[in-house]
Amino acid sequence: MRRVLSLMTVVASVLVSSSFALAAETAGAADSSAKAMIALAAGLAIGIGALGAALGQGRMAAAAMESIGRNPNAADKIQLPMILGLAFIEALALYAFVIAFFLQGKI
Repeated sequence: MRRVLSLMTVVASVLVSSSFALAAETAGAADSSAKAMIALAAGLAIGIGALGAALGQGRMAAAAMESIGRNPNAADKIQLPMILGLAFIEALALYAFVIAFFLQGKI
């Protein structure tokens, strides 16, 4: 997990630094640099939102299955809160998706 996060950090820093370098060479650099940052922010919003939601859903489902495996009689009491929690986690991913669309509208 640390390798993935460090790789994502390196890629983001390279993209940001290269956009600054390219923008400095052209006329109207402020406009193209701002658009590049908005596009990068939109991509990161949906990417990080989806990653966080996927990790949360996987952890919740694994914990629920482990609990049901230990006590099968409690499956009815575990299932409804698990489904509600999954819905709330998915709502956060959808909010990130909406933010990405709003940011794309500014380009």
